[in-house]
Amino acid sequence: MATFVAKTARPTVPGDRSASGVIVVALLLILLAAGAFASLITGPTGVGLPDLIAYFSGRSAEMSPQDLAIMEAVRLPRTALGILVGAGLGVSGAMMQGLFRNPLADPGIVGVTSGAAFAAVCAIVLGGTVLAPVQALLGNQFLPIMAFAGGLANTFLLYAIATRNGQTSTTALILSGIAIGAMSAAATGLLIFIADDRALRDITFWSLGSLGGATYAKILATLPFILFVLAIIPFVARGLDALVLGDAAAFHMGIPVQRLKRWSIVAVAAACGATVAVAGSISFVGIVVPHLLRLAIGPSHRFLLPASAIGGSALLLFADSIARTVAAPAELPIGIITAILGAPVFLFLLLGRSGRAAMDGL
Repeated sequence: MATFVAKTARPTVPGDRSASGVIVVALLLILLAAGAFASLITGPTGVGLPDLIAYFSGRSAEMSPQDLAIMEAVRLPRTALGILVGAGLGVSGAMMQGLFRNPLADPGIVGVTSGAAFAAVCAIVLGGTVLAPVQALLGNQFLPIMAFAGGLANTFLLYAIATRNGQTSTTALILSGIAIGAMSAAATGLLIFIADDRALRDITFWSLGSLGGATYAKILATLPFILFVLAIIPFVARGLDALVLGDAAAFHMGIPVQRLKRWSIVAVAAACGATVAVAGSISFVGIVVPHLLRLAIGPSHRFLLPASAIGGSALLLFADSIARTVAAPAELPIGIITAILGAPVFLFLLLGRSGRAAMDGL
């Protein structure tokens, strides 16, 4: 893995403001801690700040058995899953934007999300029949592995279509992604048509996005995929910086461009597959968070990628807290909250100077 990028001098990226990266990352960590705190004390039950202090100070015996069970079986796994899902969405969006050299790029553009969604719906609809042996073999890993496989299959299909003579065309990748994404959506619709009532309820709730039903089994199923994406950040950051100058310039700087693209796309497929599997479709986190952070710290990916992971986690935890509060004791799907929060921000960015420049690049 260490051979992703050759040992070259770090490319100078126009507009690089990485000197402020450490400060921004530190502030984001504080924001993430605040989001985790809000997530742990938010809910329809009476578990609040005193119980939280008692639990983490080793005095959990002072809590009622019901409150202790809620903290350990509901609040903690939900918060942990929110951190993982938000990190996966944020870092995959930043990688995709760096890969396409466009701050409005998103994993959905190249069909990764639609492929993961199709495979996840396959698992829900066919898990008790055609795919029952596979489900029995994989156990708790069945849904995330299926979603990852669907995203990866779409990714490699697109990569094969867009690559000619060893060179991958970004334009061809985007256009092919739109077409294959539409095909995946049509196949997903067909599965929904043949699904029974139980599967339809599961798909409807899942498609709106939610951290409800978070368990330690889901966390363990998602963790390897998110850790893989985070682990390759040091190996792809320099190459993504170089890609700002174009494929040819990056190649002459010693960057193995095709290998970098291949591993970046696999990482995005892993993150999207895992997050779609356990949390459903959650929009705008992967596009708004990296875009805003790029305005704050510049395009240097050695800060932008980890900052996007932390920022995505913080945003998702706050959105989940809002989802559990505004209609309490009922709970809104988190995808609705992120869309309400993210769509106006996205439109504002789109109408700005950087947004117009990004649209010119699509």
